[in-house]
Amino acid sequence: MESYYILIVAVLFILAISDLIVGVSNDAVNFLNSAIGSKAAPFTYILVIAAIGVLVGAVFSNGMMEVARKGIFNPEQYAFSEIMVVFLAVMMTDILLLDFFNSVGLPTSTTVSIVFELLGASISVALFKTIRAGENHAISSFINSDSALLIVAGIFLSIFIAFNIGLIIMALVRLAFSYQVMKSYKYWGGIWGGFAITAIMYFLLIKGAKGSTLITEETNAFLQDNINKILLFSFLGWTTILQIFVLFTRVNILKFTVLIGTFALAMAFAGNDLVNFIGVPLAGLASFKAFISAGMPPDDFMMGALSKSVQTPTLLLLTAGMIMVITLRLSKKARSVTATTIDLSRHNEGAERFASSGLARFLVRKTIDVSDFISRIAPIPIKRFVLKRFDSSGTEEAYKEQKIAFDLVRASVNLVVASILISIGTSLKLPLSTTYVTFMVAMGTSLADGAWGRESAVYRITGVLTVIGGWFLTALIAFTVSFIIGTLIYFGKLPIIIALIAISIYILIRTHAFHKKKSEKSLEAEKSKSDETFEIIRKCESQVKSLLIEISKLHFLAFDNFAKGNLKELKSIRKQIRNLNKEIKEIKMNVPDTLKIFKDQEIDSGHYYVQLIDYLKETSNALLHTVLPAYEHLDNNHALDSSQSNELSNFNDDVNEFFNFSITLVQNRNISNLDDFINRRDKLINEINDIIKNRIKTLKKKKKGAKVSMTYIEMLTETKNVIIHVTHLIKTDGEMFLSLQEDENIQPD
Repeated sequence: MESYYILIVAVLFILAISDLIVGVSNDAVNFLNSAIGSKAAPFTYILVIAAIGVLVGAVFSNGMMEVARKGIFNPEQYAFSEIMVVFLAVMMTDILLLDFFNSVGLPTSTTVSIVFELLGASISVALFKTIRAGENHAISSFINSDSALLIVAGIFLSIFIAFNIGLIIMALVRLAFSYQVMKSYKYWGGIWGGFAITAIMYFLLIKGAKGSTLITEETNAFLQDNINKILLFSFLGWTTILQIFVLFTRVNILKFTVLIGTFALAMAFAGNDLVNFIGVPLAGLASFKAFISAGMPPDDFMMGALSKSVQTPTLLLLTAGMIMVITLRLSKKARSVTATTIDLSRHNEGAERFASSGLARFLVRKTIDVSDFISRIAPIPIKRFVLKRFDSSGTEEAYKEQKIAFDLVRASVNLVVASILISIGTSLKLPLSTTYVTFMVAMGTSLADGAWGRESAVYRITGVLTVIGGWFLTALIAFTVSFIIGTLIYFGKLPIIIALIAISIYILIRTHAFHKKKSEKSLEAEKSKSDETFEIIRKCESQVKSLLIEISKLHFLAFDNFAKGNLKELKSIRKQIRNLNKEIKEIKMNVPDTLKIFKDQEIDSGHYYVQLIDYLKETSNALLHTVLPAYEHLDNNHALDSSQSNELSNFNDDVNEFFNFSITLVQNRNISNLDDFINRRDKLINEINDIIKNRIKTLKKKKKGAKVSMTYIEMLTETKNVIIHVTHLIKTDGEMFLSLQEDENIQPD
């Protein structure tokens, strides 16, 4: 029996290492996005500073470990065998959940996930324990409801608090600095830097020191008794030193502040969130040690020992910190999650990651109404002063040249505000979500800083709502999956544990492959931004060719499977066409950025490029409307008509031949064959018209089969649109390349 539980403890620690990796990949956004977005230093330097912060924070995280032991459930209500089921279910769920969010590039809360996983697994075990024993205990007696409610309330309240404090502080700081930072820098640089570093030192020395094994009780008492003096002397000292740097050196203290803030936030992250990754395995180890010492059967030994405070060995904390640091350096998923937050908070417009939504449009309209009302009632001098301080005209080009998402002023506000809020939560032993706080602070500062303009607001707000929706989804999924896994392990024991581990490994491999493919696609798109015009045209032609091949295949299969009555295949084809539409839509969204690469003498080529993408989009839309009536017909179990199957089969072959000829034209750029191509198009359209006429005749003669006839007519009509758009596509492709040859004096291949 002991060997069975030794195996479970070993699995818990293996899962802890995996959880550290996937957890840091998601939470790296919390402390990296401001320094990376503002390019306060080279990426390697930023990682080194963050790594040091993570290691220091790991040592300071000891006090938070109590959350995993007794913060959510009452351990004295569970036997040793039951508590190990809870811990194992939590760790398995956490890895899968966080890896999923990493793969799709959305930041989520490791704190929310661990809290709701503990709730789900502990309730699952408590429920089946009482049912099995035939006892009438209330489930609430197993849960530390007061602590759990306080934690959950603190987590979700942090969304509102962080956003509004970030907005207010950013507005005040921007009023002081304006967008002409260098003009006001000599007046406010030292003061803001002194305040920022004092605030950071406050939680590094006062808040972070609590619970650390490296700080003695006497030192802690001294710090607490002299807190006001420490803060006052820190502010005056740092302000004086930094102001001297401002006046007599070229050192940019805003960069210094951002890097100090990155260190502090990385430390706060490790101090607050390390419990989410190793707290449960450590609790499992403590439970196992208590079980061995007691010498009782696992089903009889109750886990009241977990209620006692236990100091975590510093070496173990440092080891966890080192794993986090290595992950920080190597994880590509961490950069994907970081990119999402930076895209939503960047100052410049461009291709947006999220589409518009109805709720976002409503919120923007109401915000504009409120803004207009305030503008009407505000005194003109105040309004003029505020508008002048928030006038960012002229900064957009500078941001593009420097390739930054926002300036150092906003980056410093992000870090200082988030660090203070997180450290306050840590000092109160509340596992506030670092993700919620840092993300919402960044969104609040973005709004206050005017980053969400009329051109981008609906997309940015949709993105924020999507991320927040993902947070609530995290809670629901964490609770449900942990409940299910806890139930399976409770009844299935070792065979189920082995099966779940195998399934988890398979899922992790699949999500890794998905993210790798997504990253390669993103990298290719990023590289294309630095291409010359001629290379863009070549890539465009390659895209057109591959998309035409895909459209040709899907069109042929749509008619073929409709004739065979194969609903399952038609459903798959419909899904593939929608994915194709999404891919082309993404290409169209990037058109403004692509056009900026075209030179002044290449305007005609740029015009043809825009037309080409439009025709590509219209072709895919027509293809979708070709398959939709076919799918709806079969989905409604309507009858098919085989009387004209040969005619439609021959027509399908003719359309396929037309597509093959189109692809050859694109591949060879054989513009001289356009007349032959037009003749083929006209012949095909005449064939469509003849089939439709025959269908109408059949419809008039027969009393039955009206629905199938109308479905064929719809499909043929949309096919006609596909053919027309493809014709325009091929002509525009040829004209675009000829135009570029004339503009650049390029000889044909």
